[in-house]
Amino acid sequence: MSSSNTTTDHDEIREWAEARDGHPSKVDTGGEGGILRIDFGKPEENLEAISWEEFFDIFDENKLAFLYQDKTADGKESRFNKFINRDG
Repeated sequence: MSSSNTTTDHDEIREWAEARDGHPSKVDTGGEGGILRIDFGKPEENLEAISWEEFFDIFDENKLAFLYQDKTADGKESRFNKFINRDG
Protein backbone atom coordinates (compact mmCIF):
# COMPACT_ATOMS: atom_id res chain seq x y z
CA MET A 1 0.00 0.00 0.00
CA SER A 2 1.26 3.48 -0.83
CA SER A 3 0.89 6.48 1.46
CA SER A 4 1.02 10.20 0.94
CA ASN A 5 2.56 13.04 2.90
CA THR A 6 1.65 16.70 3.18
CA THR A 7 4.08 19.55 3.81
CA THR A 8 4.52 23.30 3.53
CA ASP A 9 8.30 23.09 4.02
CA HIS A 10 10.03 24.71 1.03
CA ASP A 11 13.22 22.65 1.34
CA GLU A 12 11.30 19.38 1.56
CA ILE A 13 9.26 20.22 -1.55
CA ARG A 14 12.30 21.30 -3.54
CA GLU A 15 14.31 18.22 -2.55
CA TRP A 16 11.42 15.89 -3.45
CA ALA A 17 10.96 17.54 -6.85
CA GLU A 18 14.65 17.75 -7.76
CA ALA A 19 15.23 14.10 -6.78
CA ARG A 20 12.75 13.28 -9.58
CA ASP A 21 14.18 15.77 -12.10
CA GLY A 22 11.27 18.11 -11.38
CA HIS A 23 11.37 21.83 -12.05
CA PRO A 24 9.13 24.64 -10.78
CA SER A 25 6.61 25.88 -13.30
CA LYS A 26 3.19 27.44 -13.63
CA VAL A 27 0.29 27.60 -16.00
CA ASP A 28 -0.04 31.28 -16.91
CA THR A 29 -3.50 32.53 -15.98
CA GLY A 30 -3.04 35.98 -17.50
CA GLY A 31 -2.99 37.67 -14.10
CA GLU A 32 -0.82 37.59 -11.02
CA GLY A 33 0.32 34.21 -9.81
CA GLY A 34 -0.62 31.18 -11.84
CA ILE A 35 -1.43 27.53 -11.33
CA LEU A 36 1.62 25.82 -9.87
CA ARG A 37 3.04 22.62 -11.30
CA ILE A 38 6.14 20.51 -10.93
CA ASP A 39 7.37 19.80 -14.46
CA PHE A 40 9.27 16.54 -14.94
CA GLY A 41 11.72 15.95 -17.77
CA LYS A 42 11.07 17.74 -21.04
CA PRO A 43 9.01 20.89 -20.35
CA GLU A 44 5.37 20.75 -21.39
CA GLU A 45 4.32 23.37 -23.91
CA ASN A 46 1.62 24.98 -21.74
CA LEU A 47 3.92 25.40 -18.73
CA GLU A 48 6.14 28.37 -18.02
CA ALA A 49 9.39 27.64 -16.17
CA ILE A 50 9.77 29.83 -13.08
CA SER A 51 12.34 30.19 -10.31
CA TRP A 52 11.94 28.41 -7.01
CA GLU A 53 11.63 31.88 -5.43
CA GLU A 54 8.63 32.79 -7.59
CA PHE A 55 7.18 29.29 -7.11
CA PHE A 56 7.26 29.60 -3.32
CA ASP A 57 5.96 33.19 -3.40
CA ILE A 58 2.85 31.93 -5.22
CA PHE A 59 2.70 28.85 -2.95
CA ASP A 60 2.68 30.95 0.23
CA GLU A 61 0.44 33.76 -1.10
CA ASN A 62 -2.22 31.17 -1.94
CA LYS A 63 -1.78 29.32 1.38
CA LEU A 64 -1.10 26.02 -0.33
CA ALA A 65 0.24 22.72 0.99
CA PHE A 66 2.04 20.07 -1.04
CA LEU A 67 0.55 16.57 -1.07
CA TYR A 68 2.98 13.99 -2.41
CA GLN A 69 3.87 10.33 -2.53
CA ASP A 70 7.40 8.92 -2.14
CA LYS A 71 6.74 5.40 -3.46
CA THR A 72 4.05 3.73 -5.54
CA ALA A 73 2.15 0.71 -4.21
CA ASP A 74 4.70 -1.58 -5.87
CA GLY A 75 7.65 0.27 -4.28
CA LYS A 76 8.78 2.34 -7.26
CA GLU A 77 9.62 6.04 -7.01
CA SER A 78 6.46 8.09 -7.35
CA ARG A 79 5.95 11.48 -9.00
CA PHE A 80 2.40 11.85 -7.69
CA ASN A 81 1.82 15.31 -6.26
CA LYS A 82 -0.83 17.97 -6.01
CA PHE A 83 -1.36 21.31 -4.35
CA ILE A 84 -4.09 21.60 -1.76
CA ASN A 85 -5.47 24.29 0.52
CA ARG A 86 -3.53 24.47 3.82
CA ASP A 87 -6.75 24.88 5.74
CA GLY A 88 -8.05 21.75 3.98
